Amino acid sequence: MDNSPVRMTAEETLSENWYLLKKYSFNLRRRDGSWQAQTREVYDRGNGATILLYNREQRTVLLIRQFRMPTFVNDYHGYLIEAAAGLLDNASPEERIRLEAEEETGYRVGHVEKIYAAFMSPGSVTERIHFFMGEYQPGDRVGSGGGLEEEGEDIEVLELGFDEALAMVQNGEIVDGKTIMLLQHLELRMLKDGW
Repeated sequence: MDNSPVRMTAEETLSENWYLLKKYSFNLRRRDGSWQAQTREVYDRGNGATILLYNREQRTVLLIRQFRMPTFVNDYHGYLIEAAAGLLDNASPEERIRLEAEEETGYRVGHVEKIYAAFMSPGSVTERIHFFMGEYQPGDRVGSGGGLEEEGEDIEVLELGFDEALAMVQNGEIVDGKTIMLLQHLELRMLKDGW
């Protein structure tokens, strides 16, 4: 007997232009045992990874600023301050985040620590993001960063004091969810460890 609370009834591809957008029809078993027919559009862009690079001695973090069209069309200026991140593209999260960090910030990361994985917009997007922390030193810089021009990236690298970055969350200059989560994780770690 099938104990699944979901019975798929139809699947339709709506777009394969950038990533994959599908419409799913299904029956969902409610808590009272009854079945309800529902439809949802689901955007599949693959899974990703993000990293907060920090320097314990200097109390600084490395972030990036880049243009994000979805924020622009949602009444924002479009330039987000973020932690380095990227899609996995068939690589392991650890391998991909090392490559992304170097590509976007210009810093070669040594040890990376995975802290958790999270769904960021589970109402409509399949993406699960793997979150990492990594310490950096000035000597770890091997390039200028900035991303890949052929991918349309024009990334500005920002080295900010940790307290300044937290203040930017409070005053609305940093509005990216993954970056806020990473900064707050670092803040909790600093409080716990007495940095």
